[in-house]
Amino acid sequence: MFDFVWLDFLWNTASFIVALGILVTIHEYGHFWVARKNGVKVERFSVGFGKALWRKKGQDGTEYVVALIPLGGYVKMLDERVDDVCEEDKDKTFNSKSVYQRIAIIAAGPLANFIFAAFAFYLMFLIGMPSIKPIIGSIKTNSIAQQAQLSENSEIVSVAGKNTRDWQDVNLAIIGEIGSESIEVKTKNSDSQYVETRVLNTKGWSFSPDKISALTSLGITPYRPKVYNELAQVAPKSPAEKAGMQVGDKLLAINGHAVEGSWQTFAKEIKQYPEQQVIILIERSGEKVELNVTPSAKEGTKQGEVYGYLGVSPKVDSWPEEYEIELSYGPIEAIKESVIRTWELSALTFSMIGKLITGDVSVKNLSGPIGIAQGAGNSAGHGLVYFLGFLALISINLGIINLLPLPVLDGGHLLYYLIELLTGKEVPEKVQETGFKFGALILLMLMATGLFNDFSRVLG
Repeated sequence: MFDFVWLDFLWNTASFIVALGILVTIHEYGHFWVARKNGVKVERFSVGFGKALWRKKGQDGTEYVVALIPLGGYVKMLDERVDDVCEEDKDKTFNSKSVYQRIAIIAAGPLANFIFAAFAFYLMFLIGMPSIKPIIGSIKTNSIAQQAQLSENSEIVSVAGKNTRDWQDVNLAIIGEIGSESIEVKTKNSDSQYVETRVLNTKGWSFSPDKISALTSLGITPYRPKVYNELAQVAPKSPAEKAGMQVGDKLLAINGHAVEGSWQTFAKEIKQYPEQQVIILIERSGEKVELNVTPSAKEGTKQGEVYGYLGVSPKVDSWPEEYEIELSYGPIEAIKESVIRTWELSALTFSMIGKLITGDVSVKNLSGPIGIAQGAGNSAGHGLVYFLGFLALISINLGIINLLPLPVLDGGHLLYYLIELLTGKEVPEKVQETGFKFGALILLMLMATGLFNDFSRVLG
């Protein structure tokens, strides 16, 4: 158990460092490239903060650094306001450039993140991403979905005017409507091309994303192939194999409690007995057999959480071929699709920030580095195409966060330059310094909130 937890931690951490390293490098390279194109001397290009783990002086005179703390980076440009500059280098300083050039240099960082996101999506669509049509499996009684008369086994083709090809499209469209009093959903049956329009009454609708999905909160359960209480796999050297369980065994009861017909009931029940002996009743070749089994203990996602583990998996029906799709496009069409996906996610992120400010979305939904690390590890574990999608999503978020008008971020600098452009005068240094302190405080509060939420999810 200890080894499993540490391996999981190391995998998530490594994936997080790789993801953030790529995105920070892309962001800072945007600043670096445009600064150099505008004749500004760049003294240092650093990925990370703190003690340098690696450094090299380039032929261009720039010092390239990889630092200890991988939570950001910076490009240090020559600037008379903070450096002693010799006469021949004064035209190479950042502060000597026009306001338009300075705006271009600062805006290049977030812009690089958006360009990279589109590129990552482009690669993802070129490779092809296997997915599933959004077919409704079941509707919960007395739920918002049932009140809107959504039908089971129907395909969701549109949410709030946005076409939905798979469940990710559906989720993103629904989340984008948080705070709305109604959501229009269009569906069709597999045996008919007739499209039905239903309206979900979401007045007063709220949910906690860390506890329940948007779909579940509305009463929608996606279609899943039927799962049987029959073993399809028994892991080597697992508690199940040691107890004599075999492929083909049908599960009937645990400690006298019937679980026949429900794999979910069996899985939930077995988790209650870590390192405790249980009696499992099975059916094998038409005969009923009782086995004494001691599930091993595995650590859950919450601190101190331990659950029973057998090492078995059930027989599951295959996905119907007509439900399976692949989001794959040719070299030209993939450009269009990647730009559209980048634009939609950017608009959604801006919308969520606005809803955080208005209170439609709780600050409890913010995630910090722990949550991002878990997302990096999970996506990397599923393969390259999923990791590319994760990189694109975080790159968009990084670009947008940096555009927020907080003086410590790129958006704050852009705000000062916009004021300078309108007034013809630089914002006084004292005002800038006060703004930087205020911006740093707000940013620290947001980071602390994200970390607190991360720990609450892990510990709670």
